[in-house]
Amino acid sequence: MMDMVASSMETDGSKSLRMKSAIDRRLIKLVSIRDCPVFTEGNCTTIYWVESFRFWRLCCECGTVIPPNSANTCPPCLRIRTDATQGIPRQAQLGFCRLCERYLAPPSRWVSCALESRELLTLCLKKLKSALTKVHLVDAGFIWTEPHSRRIKLKLTIQKEVQPGCVLQQVAVVEFVVVSQTCDECHRRNAKDFWRAVVQLRQQTTHKKTFFYLEQLILKHGMHNEALRIKENHDGLDFYFAAKQQARKLVDFLLANVPCRYKMSEKLISHDIHNNTFNYKHSFSVEIAPVCKDEVVCLPRKLAQSLGNMNQLCVCTRVTSAIHLIDPATLQVAEVTGSVFWRQPFKSLCSATGLHQFVVLDVEAEKDEYSVAGRGAKSRKHLLAAMWVQRAHELGSSRQLHTRSHLGHLLQPGDVVLGVDLANANLNNKDFDDLKLNNLPDVILVKKFYNRQHRRNRRNWCLKRIEMEGESKEKADVQFEDFEEDLEEDEILRKNVNIYSDPGRARADSDVDEDAPMITLAEMLHSLQLEQGAEMLTE
Repeated sequence: MMDMVASSMETDGSKSLRMKSAIDRRLIKLVSIRDCPVFTEGNCTTIYWVESFRFWRLCCECGTVIPPNSANTCPPCLRIRTDATQGIPRQAQLGFCRLCERYLAPPSRWVSCALESRELLTLCLKKLKSALTKVHLVDAGFIWTEPHSRRIKLKLTIQKEVQPGCVLQQVAVVEFVVVSQTCDECHRRNAKDFWRAVVQLRQQTTHKKTFFYLEQLILKHGMHNEALRIKENHDGLDFYFAAKQQARKLVDFLLANVPCRYKMSEKLISHDIHNNTFNYKHSFSVEIAPVCKDEVVCLPRKLAQSLGNMNQLCVCTRVTSAIHLIDPATLQVAEVTGSVFWRQPFKSLCSATGLHQFVVLDVEAEKDEYSVAGRGAKSRKHLLAAMWVQRAHELGSSRQLHTRSHLGHLLQPGDVVLGVDLANANLNNKDFDDLKLNNLPDVILVKKFYNRQHRRNRRNWCLKRIEMEGESKEKADVQFEDFEEDLEEDEILRKNVNIYSDPGRARADSDVDEDAPMITLAEMLHSLQLEQGAEMLTE
């Protein structure tokens, strides 16, 4: 009997020894394979920090050998019992404006973000800011979705300390539903009746060359992007804005590019007596100097003397930030800024639409025989010449006119030139009436005339236009063609304008005038295609 008990005791002792040796072998094998106690299962990773591997034990749930921790649980069991992503929403909403393609950044800011961009990732994480305060964000990225699905999926890798000395890492997927909204700016733009500030641009002239030049400058610098709408009147343009600062920005742009002045007024719309707030509508009335390119002007006597004792009868060659004048009898040039013009204003004797055609009979170049002290600068691009001309409808008669012109470098006998017949003109101008009749020329030549149809056929470029309300198409198209001809003739003027190549616009013409100026291909930008009345820039 005693032998049987002893044998049973030996059997139990040998079993315990064998179990202990098996556990030791498992521990030795685990320590030899891994250098650090890190366990990973699927997307779940648990990291433990211990000083030694000697005190590893079994999991209380499944019996897996693990390093000691306060929970005495392996990572898979700990993952089943604990969720580190608890509190993080699995779905959220993201506001998106379809009109301007911007996302809502709470509370009221709208930002432009491309799909799967860093800006959009930042915006999505800000939506989850409150839920991510109790966890550590390791990584964040996008999961690809169809662009038309209106869904944005975000993959978040987080770490959370579930027990002292035990950090659990998990992956959570958050789906953002893109909800269509309309931002305040687009809502006001679509309403078309809501505006806080208006810029009324006016110029008392019969031709819109200055407006066409301003339109190209506005397009080039994008000054029309913030306008709610643009309306055209018979004597100018109206720009409507949602804020006073936007209208003020446009006014400053106009003051820097054309000679003009402005007045500001405001109208009280509403008043809150409780918090003392006022609601105003602001109006900026901008007046441009009533002088356009290719117009003959008569300067006041004092202004002519201050510009270098030049003659009072001058030709306007260009209107940019200043009015550029040239004396056709002496080639003297001057610039009249906006501040100088409004102190001593003057008007044009004849507009560009009132010029007559003259046929050049004889041209004789003249030399500058004298230079008087105090005279201003002279143009080096023009040539002074004495000419005999005759009205186009009087060709063949004995009536001929003599004049001096600054177009000696362009005109040859037989050419057609546009000018003003002062001998037969009926002018109502105070400064012109004060001039001595003995010193007046019979005619003032302004510019050389080219065949318009030939120039139209060879034109292989075009310009962008701003969409306006109330535009008169027929009259505007004729005047806009005059502006295109001015760009071809003036190299300095077209430096500030974006010109786009359009080879399909040109037409084959055997009778093309080779002397007519044209724009080179090096001065053009990418081609501009017109499709269904809309202008698209093809890169």
